[in-house]
Amino acid sequence: MIFPSSRLKSILCLCLLAAAAACGQAGTQEGGLRYGLTLAPSGIDPHIHASVELGIPLSSVYDTLVFLDPETGQFVPGLAERWEVTPDGLRYTFHLRQGVVFHDGSPFNAEAVRANLSRVLDPENRSQRALSMLGPLREVQVLDEFTVALDLEAPYAPLLDSLSQVYLGMASPQALEQWGPADYQFHQVGTGPYRFVEYLPNDRLILERNPDYAWAPAIYRGSDAAIDTITFRFYEDVATRALALESGEVDVIGELPALEARRLAEVGEFEIYPVEIPGQPLQYFFNTQRPPTDDPRVREALVLGVDRAAIVRTIFGEYSPVAQGPLAAVTLGFSPRQDFGGYDPEGAAELLDSAGWRPDTQGHRARNGDPLQLLLIAPNWGSNPEVGQLLASAWDALGAQVELQVAPGFGPLNEVQQQGEYHAIGMNTFGSDPDLLRPFFASDGFFNWSGYRDAGLDLLLDQAAQSSTSEDARLALYAGVAGKIREQWLILPVRDYVNLVGASRDLQGLRFSAQGWFPYLIELSWRR
Repeated sequence: MIFPSSRLKSILCLCLLAAAAACGQAGTQEGGLRYGLTLAPSGIDPHIHASVELGIPLSSVYDTLVFLDPETGQFVPGLAERWEVTPDGLRYTFHLRQGVVFHDGSPFNAEAVRANLSRVLDPENRSQRALSMLGPLREVQVLDEFTVALDLEAPYAPLLDSLSQVYLGMASPQALEQWGPADYQFHQVGTGPYRFVEYLPNDRLILERNPDYAWAPAIYRGSDAAIDTITFRFYEDVATRALALESGEVDVIGELPALEARRLAEVGEFEIYPVEIPGQPLQYFFNTQRPPTDDPRVREALVLGVDRAAIVRTIFGEYSPVAQGPLAAVTLGFSPRQDFGGYDPEGAAELLDSAGWRPDTQGHRARNGDPLQLLLIAPNWGSNPEVGQLLASAWDALGAQVELQVAPGFGPLNEVQQQGEYHAIGMNTFGSDPDLLRPFFASDGFFNWSGYRDAGLDLLLDQAAQSSTSEDARLALYAGVAGKIREQWLILPVRDYVNLVGASRDLQGLRFSAQGWFPYLIELSWRR
């Protein structure tokens, strides 16, 4: 049979694509894995940068002194075999595992711990996250080759949680010195089950199995990685993620839209893993320093006037619960006392009336001739733009004139916040310890974007951070924190984060850390 040249070219192209896909799949099954990341961070040095995304690959490059068991919620040995805390909570002494070697062949010891923590503490390095996680750490003392002491200025209950996270992972001091703070992110060296091979910003990050890994913590189900090479690529455009999974470009990808996750689950070729993320919910802070949101009645009205359950159903489907306060329900310290109530538009209207914002014949509210105007700022991640649109619509129905702006990244979001002209702004963070609330609600907190200052709330936050003797006492204090936040209506909580991860059904063993975002890559394997 003779084909026209154009048709012949089409058939040849299709055959080549099919062959390439088959080769790619074969290559994957032989040991490679392709993992889709959903954010291209501006930097991936865990000691210096703050992105959650960096932890997805790098939590397998680095080991930490301790690990948090996601099953039991208990801290277990990591690079530290055991540790003691003095009764006053001011000294943590860690006895380190011997025989551990960095990927560059240099030894892990107490001096390595000192070098890592000193790097984080150095103000010249401008740590964006790890520094705050060390709290009141004053000094790191090397007691002998495999014993190190951390001396604190005040008790700090979240310290073990901090030391269990990738941002305080142990890096080779030799590599840190060789490459310096600017270039180390391209040449990272840890002790973990995978070695860092290559990082090309906005393109790819490649890891390879560490064949010498012989000190796996007990939380891993097995100590030998079955997948030799893992290539991470970036898919910031939400619309490309499901397509990348279906086409075979990736074997795993997170942050799938709810509709796409449901559709892929029905196809039968993919597994959907709804991973609940501890920390703060998707939320909006009210600016208490600018009218009209300086009035708690207005803030309460803006919360009650939003059908949060309908927003969650519309955007996130059945996968995400409605948020009930400043902490997600799966987070240590969550308290039912922080419940922000349900949808009550009549109650919202009465509150606005009592605050002097009365509607005209067309429903537009004003006070003393000034219209009720609101500037709403939404981040560009985590479906915030879509949520912002529904919030603006709900507040418009209350009689407000709402302007919605979407900030195209954290930098622009921070710039808008510093100008202080907004009335509500979206921001949150993730973590397994409730002390993450302190930067957001302490009077001098870096992320105190509500501008609310209260000595009583500051005292509760400080006491909770220093309460290292009793978890029950800490939880009671955080219940009090949540109660004050609810009492003042400082936030509008929308939904608890659930990361919808899609994966090929040929992949098995996908499980995530206690922080929610980070997969245990060492446990992954292909079905045979």
